[in-house]
Amino acid sequence: MASAPQPLRLLLLGATGAVGREVLAHALAEPRVGLVIAPTRRALASHERLHNPVTDFTPLDAAAPWWQADAVVCALGTTIKVAGSQAAFAAVDRDLVIETARLARQAGATRLALNSSLGASAQGNFYLRTKAQAEEGVRALGYPSLTIVRPSLIAAERATVRPGEAAGLWVARALGPLIPRRYRPVPAARIAGALIDAALQGPPGEHVIESDQL
Repeated sequence: MASAPQPLRLLLLGATGAVGREVLAHALAEPRVGLVIAPTRRALASHERLHNPVTDFTPLDAAAPWWQADAVVCALGTTIKVAGSQAAFAAVDRDLVIETARLARQAGATRLALNSSLGASAQGNFYLRTKAQAEEGVRALGYPSLTIVRPSLIAAERATVRPGEAAGLWVARALGPLIPRRYRPVPAARIAGALIDAALQGPPGEHVIESDQL
């Protein structure tokens, strides 16, 4: 009789964001996940299957034991307004994404699920170029299983209001079905579900899940 698969050690990056909070809830309710490792800047509520190192990520501790995981879900992200500049935004949404994925890969992780953005492209605006650069950076790390999720606007309750996103959501709700499915807001829980499924299943190769597939 084949033995049951070992519960996964899941490294979750960005656990305090709109999508990250949903990923954390999904993961802690998932029996196939044995331990969630979620380094954050502020402490999370305790849970028997949660390891929550509190760190400001500057500098990143390459020798920290929390990089040792089977799978990684990356939901890191900020806004230019919150970050304060384009450079500070890129330091989180590109550089921190790539570097944390690199350290996890170096420590043995074989699966990565990344939350990116609809329209990520080297030909896009600054935001979309930055997202595309993050995708290229993690792609170069050689994860045997890489899933990139590209949602449109994220429908979620946020601790900090993002005016541009709030306005976009208001317009989208007003127009409803007139908006092509690709551009409709996506609930954070649905994005989280796609990320968790990718981490658990670990499909070989690279897979991109576009917004209209969520």
